[in-house]
Amino acid sequence: MAPRPDRIDTFAGHDFTDPGLLRQALTHRSAGSPHNERLEFLGDALVNQFVAEALYRYWPKADEGALTRARAELVRESALAAIARGLDLGDSLVLGPGELKTGGHRRDSILADALEALVAAIHLDAGFEACRAAVLPWFEPLIAALPPPNKVGKDAKTRLQEWVQARGKPLPQYALLEEGGDDHARTFRVGCTLREPSVHSEGEGSSRRAAEQQAADAALRIIEA
Repeated sequence: MAPRPDRIDTFAGHDFTDPGLLRQALTHRSAGSPHNERLEFLGDALVNQFVAEALYRYWPKADEGALTRARAELVRESALAAIARGLDLGDSLVLGPGELKTGGHRRDSILADALEALVAAIHLDAGFEACRAAVLPWFEPLIAALPPPNKVGKDAKTRLQEWVQARGKPLPQYALLEEGGDDHARTFRVGCTLREPSVHSEGEGSSRRAAEQQAADAALRIIEA
C-alpha cells in the first residue's frame, strides 16, 4: 500500500524542502491533479543531460554515434523502470482505482514516467547540482556495465548472432520453456541453445522477446568468459 501522500517528505535519499513537489511527482494522472506529467517533461530533459555528460566523460574517445546509442540504452523506458524498482518507487505511487486494480505500480511506463518526475522534483526543490549529485549514482553502474562503444546499442540477440556468424557456426535456437503468471503480469522462461560451442542458457522476462534477450545475454557471458 502506498504511504499517505501528506506524510511523504523524503525519497531516494533526498529530504524535500517542499514535500508537495514529491507528492506531485508520485501522483499518476489517474489519481487526479496535481499529477506528475509536467514534472515528467522536465525530468526527461534533465536525465538526458546528466547521462549525456556522464557518457562524454566516461568514453573520451567515443564518437557521436556511439554516445547517442549508449544514451538511448540508458534512458529507454525499461532501463528507467528498472532504476525505479531499485528505489521501490512503485510502492509509493499514488494511483487511481483503475490503475491500482490492473497493477499500474508495476508497469514500466508508469514507473519510468514517475522516475523522470522525481528527478524534476529534486531539481526544483534543491537546484541543478544537487539533482545531478542525487541522480548520477543511479546510472553509474549501468554505464560501467555497457559493452565497448563499437557494440553498444546492439541487443544481446544481435550480438550473439554476429558472434556465431563471424565464426561460421550455426545460429542459436530459442525455445519457450515456461509461461505463467496473471494476465497483467505474465512471465516467460526461454532457453537458448548453441551447437558450436555447445552452450545452453536460459532467461526470464515479462515477454517472450525479453526472455530471449536475457537468454542470449547469458549465452554471451558464457562464450566470452
